[in-house]
Amino acid sequence: MLLAADGLIGPQIAERTGCAEPTVIKWRRQHAESGLAGLEDAPRGGGPVTVLTEEAVCQILAATLTPPPESLQAQAITHWSSRRLADWLRRSGQLPVSHDSVIRVWHRFCLAPHRTQGFKFSTDPELDTRVKDVVGLYLHPPDNAVVLCVDKKSQCQALERTQPILPLRPGIPERHTHDYARHGVTCLFAALNAATGQVTDACYPRHRHQEFLKFLKKTAAAYPGTPLHIVRQLCHAQAPGRPQVAGPAGEPADHSALHANQLLLAQPRGMLLSVITRQAIRRGSWRPS
Repeated sequence: MLLAADGLIGPQIAERTGCAEPTVIKWRRQHAESGLAGLEDAPRGGGPVTVLTEEAVCQILAATLTPPPESLQAQAITHWSSRRLADWLRRSGQLPVSHDSVIRVWHRFCLAPHRTQGFKFSTDPELDTRVKDVVGLYLHPPDNAVVLCVDKKSQCQALERTQPILPLRPGIPERHTHDYARHGVTCLFAALNAATGQVTDACYPRHRHQEFLKFLKKTAAAYPGTPLHIVRQLCHAQAPGRPQVAGPAGEPADHSALHANQLLLAQPRGMLLSVITRQAIRRGSWRPS
């Protein structure tokens, strides 16, 4: 209003104050209609704004850092959610608080009860060398070579639908039966091409080093004549450090390099591989061999 009194027009006021021109028009209109009283905020809907006291904030923090009581743990509740914590505080008579207030306290103190992180660090003396090796492969793969991330998932349920899946039709989604047949469990091996997303997978009844080497031979056959760089975990089926991988015709595949990462970078992609192939198993495409 002071700028308007100096003779500036709406676009000039908006540019100088950093607000939108409709905002300038609104306040100038309210001042013209009601004077200085028109510059005050109008009554707003909803209940009155409540501000948590420091004591209430401390109660929420103490409850968040304390595991759920045994009555909730008996219901398989292992950690707090904002609604569950607010409901428990109200029912126990400790604090009448909403879940929005709980979320604000969590954001203020950077608390996330639903998240977990690992805290154990590797003691491998070659850790730095392996990190540089694996990160270098992902960021700058060798020319004319393929980088594969290999992971395994054991004890996957091998389920098969009792009837074939009906495909997608115009106006009708894909359909499947509600019941399925169990074929025990299977062990999934999968290799993800880090550049194209292509997945090479196989299911075996066991997950020994013999199956791991067999899967490596299948992977090498899927990329004939191409240098391979395989990133895998040290714990894969107790496989030796650098097993000799034979090519599809039986000749040694000396061009294949195995990079052990000791749970560093293959695990997220390994979880992705498990999800991809386990979805196929659950959808009914798996057949017992």
